Amino acid sequence: MASASPPASDQQPSTLTKVEQAKADLCGLDLLPRLPQLARDGWEALDEATLTIRLKWLGIFFRPITPGRFMLRLRLPNGVITAEQLELLGEAIDRCGEHGSADITTRQNLQLRGLLFEDMPPLLAAMERLGLTSRQSGHDNPRNITGNPLAGIDPEEIVDTRPLVQAIQERLFCADGPRNLPRKFNVAVGGAPDSFLLHNDLAFLPAHHDGRLGFTVMVGGFFSAQRNELAIPLGLWLEADQLPDFALAVLRHFEQCGNRKLRNKSRLMYLIDDVGLEAYRAAVLEVYAEQAGAPAEARIQAHDGRHLVDRAPRDGLGWNPQAQEGLGWLGLHVPMGRLDGESMLALAGLARSYGSGELRLTEAQNALLPHVPLARRQALEAEPLLQRFRPDPGALQAEAVSCTGSAYCSFALIPTKGTAQALVEELERRVELPESVRTHWTGCPNACGQPYMGQIGLMGAKARKDGEMVEAVKIFLGGAMGAEPRLAELHHKGVPLSELPDVMEDLLVERFGARRKPAGG
Repeated sequence: MASASPPASDQQPSTLTKVEQAKADLCGLDLLPRLPQLARDGWEALDEATLTIRLKWLGIFFRPITPGRFMLRLRLPNGVITAEQLELLGEAIDRCGEHGSADITTRQNLQLRGLLFEDMPPLLAAMERLGLTSRQSGHDNPRNITGNPLAGIDPEEIVDTRPLVQAIQERLFCADGPRNLPRKFNVAVGGAPDSFLLHNDLAFLPAHHDGRLGFTVMVGGFFSAQRNELAIPLGLWLEADQLPDFALAVLRHFEQCGNRKLRNKSRLMYLIDDVGLEAYRAAVLEVYAEQAGAPAEARIQAHDGRHLVDRAPRDGLGWNPQAQEGLGWLGLHVPMGRLDGESMLALAGLARSYGSGELRLTEAQNALLPHVPLARRQALEAEPLLQRFRPDPGALQAEAVSCTGSAYCSFALIPTKGTAQALVEELERRVELPESVRTHWTGCPNACGQPYMGQIGLMGAKARKDGEMVEAVKIFLGGAMGAEPRLAELHHKGVPLSELPDVMEDLLVERFGARRKPAGG
C-alpha cells in the first residue's frame, strides 16, 4: 500500500490539527454509554471538542444559531422508512413545539431539529428498538448510503439496490470498520437507468461485463467551496456480492492515506490526484485482497467504465404503476423537504392505511408512498394531506431542492428554504413552463444544496445595491445528470434577492421555453 500513499509527512504531521487532536483523544462512538450521564449534566458542561465534534459520531449536532436545541441526523439506507419509525420521529418533533421540524435531505435521509440534549438518550434507545440508528451520520464519517428510491417496485429497475445498500452499511459499521476518516465520505449504489450518482466519493453503477450484470466503480465525486468534481471510472467491474467488502477496502485505504493536514484538500479526489489513478487502484485492490482473499480479488475485472445509467433522475411524483400487478406508488412533493411533527404522523398514517406501512425518501427531498392497491387510488388522492404535499406540483416546484439555510446554519448567507419557496410561487404565477426545471439552492459555497447539479443553481451571496451590501445569490446554469453529465457553471455572480424574480423570469423565458402569463392572470 505504501506505493499509493502520500509522503509520511502529509499523513503524520508532527502537530495534529485541532480536529485531528480531538479525534485522537477520544472517538465519539465511545460517548454512547456515557450519554445518559452527559445529558443529566447538561450540554453546557461539555467541552468544546465533545460538543462540536465528537457528538456527531452519534448523529447529534450542536447548532450555534439555536443553542440548547440540537439536530439529530439519522441513517436511512436507500431512503426506506416504516410508518412505525416515522411515527416515533414525528412524536419526538411534535414534543418540541414551535422549535421542532424535520428535513428530508439530499441523501434520502432525515434530520430532526429542535431537540433538547436530554431528549437524546431515550430517543436513541427508542430508535434502536425500531431498527433505526444515527451512528456516524456526521463529521468525518461515511454518510447515509443512497440507492434507487424505487428499488423493488420500479418497472424500469435493473437491480434492487436495497439489499446491496443494507449490506454495505452493515459492512462499513462492523467492529473493525472505519471510525476516523480524514473527512466525510459519500457512497451510493445505482439500480435504474436514471440513477445519477456521480456526485459521490464512491458510486457503484450497474454495468455489463462479458454478458453478466454487475457494477462498474466510479470514484472521487464531491462538491465543496474550493473544488467540484464528478466521479471518474476506477477501471474495475465487480459482482454484486463484492460491493460491501470493496466499499470497506476503499474506506480503510482512505482512513490510512487521506490528507489529515489540510482539511480543504482531504476529500478522496485529492488523494487520487496525489498518487495517480493507477497507483490508487492497485492500493485499494491490495487492501481488498487482504480482507476478502485472493480468490475474491481475482473475480474483479478491468472495465472501461461504461454503465447503464443514461437519463436524469425521474421525480417519481404523482401516480405510477409498480412492477407488481395491481399496485402503484404515489409520489408526494414536500416543499423544500421541510416536515413538522403533524405532517410526519399524517404521512405515517397514509402509509398504514393505503400501502404496506412503508415510505421512501428521495434525493429531491420528496416522499413516495408505495404498494397502494389500484382500487384505493381515488380514496388516497382525496386525503387532506395531499393539498399540502401535492402529487402534481408546478414545473418549478416539482424539482426545487434546498439546503437548510441561515435559519439553522451559521455558514449560510441567506434563508434558502423560505426564499426558494416564495420565489417558486411567484414565478409559477408569472410563467408557464413546457416541462419541469430542476433548481438547487444552497446557502453558501459549501454547496450542501448541490447547486452544480441544477439546471439552475442558486448560491447564497452578498451584493451591493444602492451603496449597501444586501442578501443575494450567485446563479449557475447548465447542470446535467443524463448520458452526458456536466456541472453547472457560473452565470451571474450576484443578484440581490429583491431583483431575483425578474432575473429568473427572464432566464426561464430565454433558456427554458417559458411563456409569460397575461398580467393579472
